[in-house]
Amino acid sequence: VTATPTGAAQPTATPVPGACTAPAWDPEAVYVADDVVSHNGHEWRAKWWTQGEEPGTTGEWGVWEDLGPCDGTGATPTPAATATPTPGATASPAPTATPGPTPTPGPTPDHEIVAYFTQWGIYGRHYFVKDIVEDGSADKITVINYAFGHIKDGECVMVTQTGVMDAYADYQKSFTAAESVDGVADTWDQPLRGNFNQLKKLKAMYPHIKVLISLGGWTWSEGFSDAALTPESRARAVASCIDIYLRGNLPEQDGAGGPGAAFGVFDGIDIDWEYPASPANDGHVYRPEDTQNFTLLLEEFRRQMDALEQETGREYLLTIAGPAGVDKYEKIELDKIHPYLDWINLMTYDMHGAWENVTNHQAPIYHNPDDPSEYPASVYSIDNAVRAYLNAGVPASKLVLGVPFYGRGWKGVPDINHGLFQTSSGAAPGTWEAGVEDYKVLKTKGYPVYRDDTAKAVWMYNGDEFWSFDDPDMIAEKMAYVKSLGLRGAMAWSLDGDDGTLMTAVYQGLQ
Repeated sequence: VTATPTGAAQPTATPVPGACTAPAWDPEAVYVADDVVSHNGHEWRAKWWTQGEEPGTTGEWGVWEDLGPCDGTGATPTPAATATPTPGATASPAPTATPGPTPTPGPTPDHEIVAYFTQWGIYGRHYFVKDIVEDGSADKITVINYAFGHIKDGECVMVTQTGVMDAYADYQKSFTAAESVDGVADTWDQPLRGNFNQLKKLKAMYPHIKVLISLGGWTWSEGFSDAALTPESRARAVASCIDIYLRGNLPEQDGAGGPGAAFGVFDGIDIDWEYPASPANDGHVYRPEDTQNFTLLLEEFRRQMDALEQETGREYLLTIAGPAGVDKYEKIELDKIHPYLDWINLMTYDMHGAWENVTNHQAPIYHNPDDPSEYPASVYSIDNAVRAYLNAGVPASKLVLGVPFYGRGWKGVPDINHGLFQTSSGAAPGTWEAGVEDYKVLKTKGYPVYRDDTAKAVWMYNGDEFWSFDDPDMIAEKMAYVKSLGLRGAMAWSLDGDDGTLMTAVYQGLQ
């Protein structure tokens, strides 16, 4: 399935005759997008899948669009062809948020601008969904990847348990009016609260934005290998993830959740398996057969998501986070996976960091022959990764280039070559983690900035600390690179590291 441009063509309006001609609304019937019914002297068009929600009771921003009274003065769109829903469907959309201020027009559909929103950012970082609006990013991004969902013991899970999941942040936490994206506080009896409801409100305010659940990540990829191992395990894992995130069936806890509570929040699934058939985080399970099983897992996701599209009348995106290191992507069947995917978000960052004792560029466009690293790290670069994917047959239109909204740093670096390619005493101190710092913090340090014209990379160095990062000028160079190769767009990790400066550079660079 290929992603379609945001904003489908609207049906043609035709006059409504004096009497209601659309079928009467049936509270037991299942309706999908563009179905038209009559009720209480008006005709109504469904915006998405619904069952049992009475027209006229869900408000302007609810599931039903009022097409006017059946007196010849209103107009009704000609219903589009829709698939017959599968009997027994239980999902229903959660209550829709009160709309906020009128947004400015969204980005052009020429490129995707994907950005990760972190589940945990609402805590110490105090980065809420409303900050996506306030820093100007909501006008520019096309897709938000919500990080992360977790596959554990063969299924997607939704609990609040340290090291497993944070369902409280996802859909149970009540946001105050000051914290909420639309300035409206959550109520005690809402079945959907937390980040999920904030994202749903954001989508109502900015209809060009789609939201995907990202599964895995560095910390939560340990269950993928087992889940992908057999046809039965793949079917079970995929069904569980679709049930929670796309059908929106959440466990009932603390007055939140229930069947269909999160329906409509997510427009697809992003798979961030780090990494198939390769070692990664402690406890990460990997097998040689992951190479083939990853392909089969994506095939199963696409198969079940296609079936759900037929059932609900909605389209669902399937993407992955693709590794940039040759030692990782050579163990993926790049030529076989891309037909199942709308696009691949390339993790073209973290190529070097303080796990090495020598300073280096974390996200260079090109390879610098003076790089002292040993193979394969010595050849890590954006261009090498992109061309490997292209040479494997992945279309340029399915590659999205990743950029970091943070830097990686070392300390105890001698003043030779302005600190580049020098030994260090360890990781530089960071606000949340040693060796890592947000761009919005790095920009305030005032350290001298240097550029590698061979690698196309930038760093700052004060005589002791060395930080590799992207500034707006480097982002501009990377967006020019995206356009020169006809790539799909750009992806950023992650929104809470920026103050809107880098996102503006991404957006402007893709115009």
